Amino acid sequence: MGDAFLLACALVLVIEGSMPFISPARWRQVFQQVLQLSDGQIRFIGLCSIVVGLLALMFLGGD
Repeated sequence: MGDAFLLACALVLVIEGSMPFISPARWRQVFQQVLQLSDGQIRFIGLCSIVVGLLALMFLGGD
């Protein structure tokens, strides 16, 4: 279980780091657009991400 968690964290770092590495200018534009959103909009995006992630874990992690 601990190894799987560390692997998942490592994968998150790879995915999160890919956008600023590949296209830093576009990443900056996206980040500036996110700063323009209200707290409620950002929370909704976060909630959607959590739900999609949990559903993916349920369907793909099915042991």
